[in-house]
Amino acid sequence: VQLQASGGGLVQAGGSLRLSCAASRSIFSRLAMGWFRQAPGKERELVATITTGGSTHYGDSVKGRFSISRDNAKNTVYLQMNSLKPEDTAVYYCAAYRSSKWEYWGQGTQVTVSS
Repeated sequence: VQLQASGGGLVQAGGSLRLSCAASRSIFSRLAMGWFRQAPGKERELVATITTGGSTHYGDSVKGRFSISRDNAKNTVYLQMNSLKPEDTAVYYCAAYRSSKWEYWGQGTQVTVSS
């Protein structure tokens, strides 16, 4: 499964962005999906996950501001990011869960939030 993330960019604090992650195969509908991020000098952090049934989970730092969703017909998972803060600046990665681990990773997309 190949994952292609897009939608990153530069935005002012308080603004919004929507990230997309397209999967290469129809197996997508049978995989839980997630978004992670990594800021310079920091460890990779879980942002949000969504199960095959649509149940979601969010990291504490993004609860109430970010929303993860999926469109199985398009093999795509989204991350809607609202009320962005400078501390949200990071490279964002999408990932697919298989065989009890986050097995497949996208290439990452840069999100920069200016103050």
